[in-house]
Amino acid sequence: MLRSFALSLAALTVPLFAGAQPPANPNPLAATVNGETIALADVDALLKHTLPDTPLNATQQRRMRLEVLSDMIDDVLVRQFLRKNGPKVDPAEIDAQLKAFGEKLKMEGKTLADFYKKTGQTEAQVREAWITEMQLTGYVKSIVTKEQLRAYFNANKDYFDQVQVKVRQIVLRVNKNTPPAERTAAKERLETIRAAIAAGQLDFATAAKKYSQCPTASTGGELGYIFRKGGLADESVAKAAFALKMGELSGIVETEFGIHILQVTDRKAGTPSKFEDCVTEVLDAYSDDFRTELTAKLRKQAQIQITVP
Repeated sequence: MLRSFALSLAALTVPLFAGAQPPANPNPLAATVNGETIALADVDALLKHTLPDTPLNATQQRRMRLEVLSDMIDDVLVRQFLRKNGPKVDPAEIDAQLKAFGEKLKMEGKTLADFYKKTGQTEAQVREAWITEMQLTGYVKSIVTKEQLRAYFNANKDYFDQVQVKVRQIVLRVNKNTPPAERTAAKERLETIRAAIAAGQLDFATAAKKYSQCPTASTGGELGYIFRKGGLADESVAKAAFALKMGELSGIVETEFGIHILQVTDRKAGTPSKFEDCVTEVLDAYSDDFRTELTAKLRKQAQIQITVP
């Protein structure tokens, strides 16, 4: 009897000693942010919506997963902050907004379901995003003064006047996961290219076609006309571009997409605006910048564990 039990136990334990692997986690995590988890499935769902028909190899998939995850981590950090510090939002207010939005879509021959599918979101995710936005705006309103908003308006007059500049760029691809030695080498290479352009030894467009690792390389680095804020250009690129005079070269500008050098080739004057006529727009833009600064601060304080395969 005892021998039979021992044999049965041995049979059960053999796979462990034979190198058998434990079953795969059916719900793998992409990251944990201050104890709050982000599922890999949610990252992949957003990535699939962003790049629905783009085949990716394993290296590309991981890189894109990390880029999508970075934004999701920022969202979690902001939500965590606002749960503690932001104003409460009445669910009935979100209900009313959804109803109004649904009626607007209906007039266009669409439905909320169409909107969720198009944006790759569920109703719960849309509600959560709207709550966060309302809480952020409410929090900013509680801490900012009219004088601060006016100063912000004056400092960003180009944006509120809708001034545009035409930009071209040269980009070398590095990111936060690039080894320090590779990042340093890329910067040195870009500085050498910049010096050659500044000395008149190399034409910017020719250099962009030859060296830039961006789709704009084929057109000589032409990024086209951009706005100071809210357009397709990265905020750091837009800020650097608007600080340039016509024909002037920027220093190295770092973004999540790589390292850039820029040149402005044209400028379109916008329509002069007054602070009193666009207070809501000023508050919205100020809130966006506040969120960027807040996430940078929260990241330094947070416990973030990334487990993307």
